[in-house]
Amino acid sequence: HPDLSGAQVLDWLGEKLNVSSVTEGTVRNYVNEIRVAYHIPKMTSERNYSTVPDLPMGQQLQVDFGQIRVPTTNGTFKRLYFIGFVLAHSRYKYVEWLDRPFRASDLIRMHENAFRFYGGMSTEIVYDQDRLLAVSENAGDLIMTVEFTKYQQTRKFKVYLCRKSDPESKGKIEQVVKYVKNNFAKNRTFDNLLDWQESCLSWLKRTGNYKVHHNTKKRPVEVFALEKPHLQPVSGTYIFEDIFDSSITRTINKDNVIRFDGNRYSVPRGTYRKGAPNIAYVETDTEYLYIRLQQNGQLLAKHKIAKGSGTVISDPSHRQREHSKRDQLIEQIKGILTDKEAANWLIEILSNQYPRHLIDQLKVVQSVILKYPAFIDEALNEMRRLRLTSANDFRDIAISLEIQGRKKHIETGTLNEKYKALVAPERKEDIYLSVLQGGANR
Repeated sequence: HPDLSGAQVLDWLGEKLNVSSVTEGTVRNYVNEIRVAYHIPKMTSERNYSTVPDLPMGQQLQVDFGQIRVPTTNGTFKRLYFIGFVLAHSRYKYVEWLDRPFRASDLIRMHENAFRFYGGMSTEIVYDQDRLLAVSENAGDLIMTVEFTKYQQTRKFKVYLCRKSDPESKGKIEQVVKYVKNNFAKNRTFDNLLDWQESCLSWLKRTGNYKVHHNTKKRPVEVFALEKPHLQPVSGTYIFEDIFDSSITRTINKDNVIRFDGNRYSVPRGTYRKGAPNIAYVETDTEYLYIRLQQNGQLLAKHKIAKGSGTVISDPSHRQREHSKRDQLIEQIKGILTDKEAANWLIEILSNQYPRHLIDQLKVVQSVILKYPAFIDEALNEMRRLRLTSANDFRDIAISLEIQGRKKHIETGTLNEKYKALVAPERKEDIYLSVLQGGANR
């Protein structure tokens, strides 16, 4: 990376090795010495700017877009897109990334995220003439896109669109875009968007908003603490559906959490499904985050919004396991068997004998109960008497009892059918007496 700056090397030392004992000047001098020793030139470009007076606290927020191609973990390159916000007075920054071009809905959602990040909004917001915002300048009469017009009318902030020949009016945000590209993104390896965004927020905290600004000679985070009370309050009950169709969505991760504003919030165990879209819809008010699986659907989870970042907010009830297949089978079997003591014995003996295949054993028991309901109690008693320990034994006994019962029915039925037409003749009692006396009465 021949284009690395000393400032970026210092940030990487802090991020990857937690180095904090060296100054920026020391790193810059060392990098310059390496360039001289190994003949590594650094490409530079110049652009002339004029000084713009500092604005009052809370008056102006500047917004602009950027994009950069970065290497990925699979050896290819990927183009990433970002939007940058900076408060003109304190130089306090916020950045959000996407791995695709922005849509109007993304722009509005990221404004909301930025307002939450700042804890308020400025009186006016300065933009470049981006197609997501403006259709045309119309000789001074601004014509904005329908989506952004509705949003701006709801939030009631003033919009100032830079003229194409007036880059100095938003010089601060252009410096931020350049700073994000060169100090954070350049030569950084991309794996996934969530980790990339988390790394960017950490970079803002560690470097972007903490490092002393070269013009103000102050740390943006310290000046922001003074500027924050001057920001306009933002209503926390903003309904996105009033502005555009798609709500804020978040991906449900494998560990059943979603990421929101740098923190992770739990959803009930089992919400994540392999092969499913795993998308959650989120809304917020002044205190709480609401999570649903469908727009305007049943509430899935509710969390108090955490302050700061890097926190896992978990509802203890979300960690409880749902009734497993095993538990369901056990409940069904116990509910059907009339002898509860024998039922408990059966479950216990199968659990001890077949811990790894208990569900398979329980399924055999369930099948026997459904096929041979008239013989299950007798089969269970016989199984206990013989001290057998397998559901297959229980099944074989039930089958045997069923076969025996069928044979008895067949034998009884055949005997009656064979002789039912024959009627025994009625005889007088003296006939039997005559037989017993040797026929003397004949």
